[in-house]
Amino acid sequence: MKATPATATPTATPIGASGGPVRLGLRENWLQFSLLVLVNVAVGGLVGVERTTVPLIGTGTFGLTSELAVFSFIIAFGLTKALTNLAAGTLTARFRRKQLLVVGWLAGIPVPFALAWAPSWGWVVAANVLLGLNQGLTWSMTVNMKIDLVGPSRRGLATGLNEAAGYTAVGATALLTGYLATSYGLRPVPELIGIVFIAAGLALTIAVRDTAAHAALELAQHERPLPNGENTGLAATFARTTWRNRSLRGASQAGLVNNLNDGLTWGVFPLLFTDHGLGLAAVGLVKGLYPILWGIGQIPTGHLADRIGRKPLIVTGMLVQTVGLVLALTLLDTPLLAGILSAVALGLGTAMVYPTLIASVSDHAHPAWRANALGTYRFWRDIGYAAGAFLAGVLADAFGLNATVIAAAVLTAGSGLLAAHWITDTMRH
Repeated sequence: MKATPATATPTATPIGASGGPVRLGLRENWLQFSLLVLVNVAVGGLVGVERTTVPLIGTGTFGLTSELAVFSFIIAFGLTKALTNLAAGTLTARFRRKQLLVVGWLAGIPVPFALAWAPSWGWVVAANVLLGLNQGLTWSMTVNMKIDLVGPSRRGLATGLNEAAGYTAVGATALLTGYLATSYGLRPVPELIGIVFIAAGLALTIAVRDTAAHAALELAQHERPLPNGENTGLAATFARTTWRNRSLRGASQAGLVNNLNDGLTWGVFPLLFTDHGLGLAAVGLVKGLYPILWGIGQIPTGHLADRIGRKPLIVTGMLVQTVGLVLALTLLDTPLLAGILSAVALGLGTAMVYPTLIASVSDHAHPAWRANALGTYRFWRDIGYAAGAFLAGVLADAFGLNATVIAAAVLTAGSGLLAAHWITDTMRH
């Protein structure tokens, strides 16, 4: 079936926030798209503040001896972000995307201060509840707004650019905090760079225009009318995305396991590699390299997903991640090499998977309920952070850190096979 061109307009052309006619497409909306890319750099930078130092703050500063207690900050972050993602789709029916983006930034303001001067571990966990709220609203809105702007023909590239901006910032910040911690200690200097990201994110958000008119235009142009009686509410869409639709089910489970291994390595790798002799700067390199490759790699993989389909990249990416987890253990006698090679494989594998899953969900969701479908997918995906941290804590306390990495490898390989079985490509060229 031939797609409607992204720049076509219905008889009555909607008027955008700027007062001019609305057009869909990356070229037609390059300025607003670019601003949103920069917003997501700030979004990723804020969460990147935690990637290297916070697990070590738990053990070194607050003397936590239980791995599950150390990883509790990731559980709090993952649960809050997942629930916020789920609510975000419904909230877009009541509020404009830009309004929710602003609220997300306001929620994040206390985070760097709490991390820098928390008097107890409970404050760090509470800061991660606010961070989860911040990330759930800001990242969800940048994804939705970019998809609104470009229309159906460039979803893979749009999500690739969005996720690339965010995760490259995560990695660069993790690398920077590792070096700052080496020079200035675990607190407060590394955490306070989060203030810069919040200020920049708020300022850029004020300059961004809302994309409600673009979403309305795509809905008007959509070649497949909404079936009579199809329920577009959150409960119906949650069921459809979680289980009833085979491809959406496949994407949801893959997203969950992808972030499960990310949440697990977020907590485990700093402890695992410091136990084997790496210093803070080397751990920062490992923790930074993974999301940097994950981030930059999503630009070509997002574009490739628009050309060859979603399924090949999703399945291959999950299997490459599995290889990365195996490398972390098999080469542990040379910990820096193990960390670097593992980070490369995990980063490249995740780059194949991350934007492609979002594009796949968008392909299978009608524009009338797409925001709720993306919210449901992102709910399951980010529950993976909490699941990974919980699993890591339980297994590490019972069997050691190595056992957690083995479990993640097995689950990731199984998820890739399920994705191969369930996901169907419905790309329109």
